[in-house]
Amino acid sequence: MSTPRILDEIGAKLSELAANSPVRDIEKNAKALIGSAFGKLELVTREEFEVQREMLAHSRQKLAELEQRVAELERLLAAEADRSV
Repeated sequence: MSTPRILDEIGAKLSELAANSPVRDIEKNAKALIGSAFGKLELVTREEFEVQREMLAHSRQKLAELEQRVAELERLLAAEADRSV
């Protein structure tokens, strides 16, 4: 037998033992428990977070533009009021 074949056989036996061991069941149960806990926490995905972040950045930019526009309109209104007095 060559060394690689022996290593393949050992790897196969170890995989078989791991698949049939109680550790595998514990791992499955732990994953299910953690998944359930995360489901109850109402977490968002990274994609949803990024979409909201982009929307917030756009809203902030629009707000800054509107604030600038209102300031300009107030300035024009004050100038008109000064001329009419």
